[in-house]
Amino acid sequence: MEVLLNDFSPGLFIVQTILLLGLIFLMVKFAWKPILNSLNERETGIQEALAAAEKAKADMQNLQADNDRMLQEARAERESMLKEAREIKEKMIADSKEQAKAEGDKMLKQAQAAIESEKKAAVADIKSQVAELSVAIAEKVIKEELSSNEKQLKLVDTMLSDIKLN
Repeated sequence: MEVLLNDFSPGLFIVQTILLLGLIFLMVKFAWKPILNSLNERETGIQEALAAAEKAKADMQNLQADNDRMLQEARAERESMLKEAREIKEKMIADSKEQAKAEGDKMLKQAQAAIESEKKAAVADIKSQVAELSVAIAEKVIKEELSSNEKQLKLVDTMLSDIKLN
C-alpha cells in the first residue's frame, strides 16, 4: 500500500476523475437514454408477448371447450339419429308384418272361396252325373220291365191295386 501512496500523482488523479466524469456525462447524454429506451421496449415487448400468450392460452381453452361441446352435440345427434333409425326400422318391420298378414289373410280367403267354388262345381257335376246315371238305369230297368206285354199288364195291375178309390 505504501508503494501506491508513493506513486500517487494528484494531477493524474484529477485528469482521470475529469475523464471519468466526462465519460459518465457522455454516456448519460448519448448512450443512457437509448439503452433505457431499448430496455423499456424489450420489457414492453416481453409483457405484450406474455399477454398474447395468455390470450392464446385462453383462446385455446375456449376452442377446446367449444370442441368438447360440439363433440357432445354430435354424439347426442348421432344417438338421436340412431334411435330414430331404429324406430323407423321397427315400424317398417311391423308394417311389413301387418301387410304380409293382411295379404296372407286375403290369399287364404281367396283360396277358401276358390275351394268352395270348386267344391260346389264338383258337387253339381256329381249330381248331374248321378242324375244322368239314374235316368239311364231307370230307362234300362223300365225297358226290361216293359219289354213284354205280360209284364206291362202286370205292372198296370200292380199300380191299380196300389191306388185305392175313396
